[in-house]
Order: sequence, then structure tokens, then C-alpha cells
Amino acid sequence: MAGSKGDSIRVTLPDGATMDLPRGSTAGDVAARIGAGLARAALAAKVNGAVVDLGRPIEDDATMEIVTRKSPEALDVLRHSAAHVLATAVRKVRPGAGIGFGPAIEDGFYYDFEVDEPFTPDELERIEEEMRAVASAEHPFERKVVSKAEARELFADDPLKLERLEELAEDEVISVYRNGPFLDLCRGPHLAGTGEVKHFRLLNTAGAYWRGDERRQMLQRIYGTAWFTEEDLEDYLDRLEEARKRDHRVIGKQLDLFSIQDAVGPGLVFWHPNGAMIKWLLTRAVEEDNVRSGYELVYTPNITREELFRISGHLPLYESNQYPPMAAGAGEDEDVRYRVKPMNCPMHALVYKARPRSYRDLPLRLSEVANVYRNEKSGTLHGLLRVRGLSMDDAHIFCTLDQAEDEIFLCLEQVDRLVRQAFGFELSFDVSTRPPERLGDDATWERAEALLMRALERKEIPFDVDAGGGAFYGPKIDIKFRDAIGRTWQGPTIQLDFQLPERFELEYTGADNRPHRPVMIHRAIYGTLERFIGNLIEHFAGAFPTWLAPEQVRVLPITDAQRDDAAAFVRELRDAGVRAHLDDRSETLGYRIRDGETHKVPYMAVLGERETEAGTVAVRKRGAGRKQEVLDRAAFAERVAEEIRTRALE
Repeated sequence: MAGSKGDSIRVTLPDGATMDLPRGSTAGDVAARIGAGLARAALAAKVNGAVVDLGRPIEDDATMEIVTRKSPEALDVLRHSAAHVLATAVRKVRPGAGIGFGPAIEDGFYYDFEVDEPFTPDELERIEEEMRAVASAEHPFERKVVSKAEARELFADDPLKLERLEELAEDEVISVYRNGPFLDLCRGPHLAGTGEVKHFRLLNTAGAYWRGDERRQMLQRIYGTAWFTEEDLEDYLDRLEEARKRDHRVIGKQLDLFSIQDAVGPGLVFWHPNGAMIKWLLTRAVEEDNVRSGYELVYTPNITREELFRISGHLPLYESNQYPPMAAGAGEDEDVRYRVKPMNCPMHALVYKARPRSYRDLPLRLSEVANVYRNEKSGTLHGLLRVRGLSMDDAHIFCTLDQAEDEIFLCLEQVDRLVRQAFGFELSFDVSTRPPERLGDDATWERAEALLMRALERKEIPFDVDAGGGAFYGPKIDIKFRDAIGRTWQGPTIQLDFQLPERFELEYTGADNRPHRPVMIHRAIYGTLERFIGNLIEHFAGAFPTWLAPEQVRVLPITDAQRDDAAAFVRELRDAGVRAHLDDRSETLGYRIRDGETHKVPYMAVLGERETEAGTVAVRKRGAGRKQEVLDRAAFAERVAEEIRTRALE
């Protein structure tokens, strides 16, 4: 790119075309030079990869891409602007509200406020009305760069902003944005004015600790959503309503799957018989696949001397997520402390180290579905989706560097079988690279990141890069899946680790009869069974495929005269491997059928006098309404058993 000369700059567009403009020209000027249509559609611009306002002056040569509604960055710009409209409205309703952070988030935005009393539902309605007034006023979003001293004066009456200012370096560029009466410390970018924020809705309010620190004051967070069209807004609200209907906490109670009880504590799950059956089936599925794939099962202690986590590097880097240490047992040195384990990898490293290893032993694949405990902040806990007691389908592969790529292939194939094929999920892949706080040198990280990317490329799997999203000990492949209503969830992970083998001094004897360091791969298919089951509950809305349903067939005798025959048919189904239950309550048949539908039982088998005499059964399939099919009993049992064996989705 040609260097800047004199008072002109050169802008390079996505198609490679260049444009010379006066220094200080804006992205809006570039859009206008390209054409009136683009100028009307322009919302912001990407300058040297960073999204900026259309009105931001450009002082040096740059690459530029105009952001329109079709751009992936457009909704974030809209929602950030909507957050400022929200804050403007809140200051009208609660003039003394302290202003926290107000970012765009997935599908919406929020703003945190320091207020004396929580917002009420009536206030939310009033705030939303005020937002419409703010938007219709069409105030421009005006950016201004200020010194740190000027910023202190501007926000002298807002302790939250003053605290944030003190964290900024003296030479850091500080910008503020004003729209009408509202001024905030903000990096931007924003739309041209409040009038472009038209289609929005406030959703709810919740408590949120300042800076996410539960030792700090509680703020009030208002969540909202914003879209470019009314149709998109209504579609989103419809999806939100569907999500509410699918809430795993509601369905979990309806189907008696699990509970979280105050007597024990938040984030700690009681699996009731129905939920325990689902958990057991998933555990069995992954363990059977592991054994077929050449893994060996291990079981390791739930607590350990905390020195183990110092060797692994989890202390102090992960200490905030671990429970405090416990005193040593009787007869031990009083300085020794124990911790419950938050992960299995150090334990599996010790299994590897328990005896000498040869290159002929590798790859060594160790798997364990284990309970671990993490001290998650109470404000982040959410049903099964965020818990403190986790069941992880964990595995660790110890191999040579030359074997690592093939082992990652094996992991990807398991993901395909156990997640995509088993549940029909659409998958997406990210390679998460080195975080700011990490173990090891950059050369090792570069080699590890390149290996993961190469494995995906050879598998012809498209992926994105999540810069800085890796674990502190190594990069990872993060795999997400999309559920029935279009939401994306975090699922399997495959992590490549050069650090723990070094820290635990793991070795194998090579063909050259010399010691070598193995590579370690951390792999989880479901992630945690709690979160994955929560996802499945919402994906299927509780109507699990037959193989995963806690109760697969409910047998209903019409009268007492058919009770013995129905009980015999239940035994026949159970002998065929079907989870069948007898419902011989004195309630009417219609009531019992409706109860089975409420509990989302895949099949209801009705036996009356005619069926008893003919040795048949009248079958109602879930979702088929009043339609029923009369079948030979053995044929019906075989059909259900085949659905279970093949883990059919329909």
C-alpha cells in the first residue's frame, strides 16, 4: 500500500480498488464517493479490520469495508446504540441512576445501573416508552476524544465511570459519546443517530454484581433486544416464547427429571429416577463408544493433596474456580491441604506415570465419566446449564507428536457419531488460540495451533478462529451445535496440551531407547452431562427419542378385566429390552392417556377385551393425536426394540 503523502490518504476497498481522499475524510465520505445507494445503506465501516462510526476521521492509509445491514457486524452496532437509548431513557425515569456497562450481546443488549431499588415491571414499560421518545428525537451520536483529566470532570458524579477511568493508561485514547442529554464513556461504534433504533423490546431485569465480582455492589441489569425490521423482532420474540416453553427447568419438573434443593445448595443436582435413566443411557453410550474406539476406562479419587494442582499449574491460574482447601487427615502433616478436583487431567497424568511406558504403548487413551466440582459464582448458576457439581465424560490421550493428528481425527469421528448422528445436530467448529495468561512459550503454542488447524483442514471441516479463547495449557477445538429452535450451544472440546506432560515429567522410551515426552490430548464429547442433558431437554422439548426416553411404553388396560393380561404384556416388553410401565389406576382411560401425553411417553399400548382375545395391542404413538394402530404384540415389541437398538430419532 502506498504511504500517506501530504494532505491525502489512500483507502483500499475489498475488491482491491483504491481511492485517494483528503486526510481526515470519513467512512461516510467513502460511501458517498462510491454511490448514493451505498451511502444510504451505510451504517458503519471496518477500517483496518476494526468497526468504526461512519463519521470517524481517517488520518492514514487504510483498508476499508462499508458495513450495511447485510454485514455480520451490523446488529452489534445497532444493539450498542440501542443500549445507549436505553440508558438515556433510564436517566429520565431514574435521574440519579449510576451507569455501568452497556454492551451488545448475542440477540440483544443490556445495561447495568446502580439504583436504590430494583426496577419494577411497570417501570420497564415506562422506560420502553421513553426509549421510543428518545429514538424519535433523532439525536445524533456524537463522538469526542478527551483527556483523562477532562473525563474525570465529565463523570465527577458517577463513581462507576471514575473507577473505570482509573484503569486506563494515561496515554490511552479516551472517547465519550453524547446523544441528546446522555453522555457516556464509550469506545463505540454507533449508528449515525437514535432515529435509526426503531425495532426493539425490553425483555427483563436481573441483579448483576459490579464487574461480575460478588464482593462488590449489586447493580440492576436491564436486558433488551433490537432488530432492523419489525418482522425480525417479532420472529425473535416468537423464538423467545418457544424457548420459554422449552425451559429445561420447567420441563424437568414436569417430567420429574431432577431437582436442585436449598438444603444442599445451589448448583448441586439431584437426579430423580427419570433423569438418572437419561444420564445413565448417555454415560453408557459414550463409554461403549470409547471401548470400541480403543479407550481404557479408569476411575480416580475425587479429592487430592493440593500440591497436585500446583504441579499441573491450575494453582494459582484456576484457583478462583476451585473450592477452598481442606485440612489434612488424621496423622498427616498439618501443613498438607486437600482439594476436591475440578478436572481429571492431573489424575490421568498420574495413571500414565504409574509405570514405565514405551512407544509401543502409545497411543494410550484413558477415559472416565467422573464427578468434579467447581466453585462457580452464584449469579452464573442456571439450572443444569451452569452447575457446581459436574459429571464430565472426560478422556485423555497420551501419544507421540506424529500420532496426534490421527488421534484428533478419532476424536472428531466420535463427535460425529455421538452428537451429529445420534441427535441430528448441525455442528460448527472454532480453533481457540493462546489466551493472555498461559503456560509455555509462543513457539510451542504455534506448533499446537497449527496441528489442530491442519487436522480440521485434512478432514475438510470448515472452522473459525477464536483468538485468545484457548485454555491456559493449550489451544483447543471448540465444537458448537444448533438446537431445534436455532440456538447455538457449546458442546464437545478437543484440546492439545504440551504443558502437562512437561510439568508432570511424563516420558516414554522411544525406538531409539531414549526418553521422550508424550503429547496429551484432552477430549470431552458431551462436555458435562448436566449441561448436555439440559440442552437435550430444550432441544426435544422433553419428547425424547424412544431410546432415550425414561419410560418408553405405557400399558393401559381399559378395565380391571384386562389387568393381568396387561401386566403380562409389560413383562414381555421388558424381556425385549423395553422400559415399559403398567398404568392400571382406577382413573378413566381418557385421563390416563392424557397423563401419558403430558409425560411425553413415546408409546401408549391400550388393551381392551378385543385385544386380550386376539393377542393384539392398540398403539398410540406420541404426536399422532387420536390415531391408533392395532398390532400383533410381538411385532410391536420388536419395532420398539429396533428403535432402541438403532437409537432412531423418529
